[in-house]
Amino acid sequence: MDSQPQRLAPWPKDRPPLSLVDARARLGALHPDWSLDGAQLVRRIRTRDFSTSLALAVRAGELADLADHHPDLLVRWGELSIRLWTHSAGGLTDLDFTLARWLDQRLESAPGGT
Repeated sequence: MDSQPQRLAPWPKDRPPLSLVDARARLGALHPDWSLDGAQLVRRIRTRDFSTSLALAVRAGELADLADHHPDLLVRWGELSIRLWTHSAGGLTDLDFTLARWLDQRLESAPGGT
């Protein structure tokens, strides 16, 4: 299990993002609903209704603020979509995979989480 969620250090500007091979290798440590969409990490969580999707988005947003690493969240009736990548690196980094693991832990324990 990862350490307690905390502010993540910024990705060094001179460090490139992870290769696609490295990113694929790290997927196995995440919930099976995570996938790669180009240089982005995506998870779609099915919910029972809009209010559950919204509640999960709020939990994800609180964690993202704590980590100071912010995903794109799309709230729909019956679904929350999470899209992660490190903007400053132009792709995926360790920060994205750390936040994804923290999101998995927090959302699994949430009412309506899957």
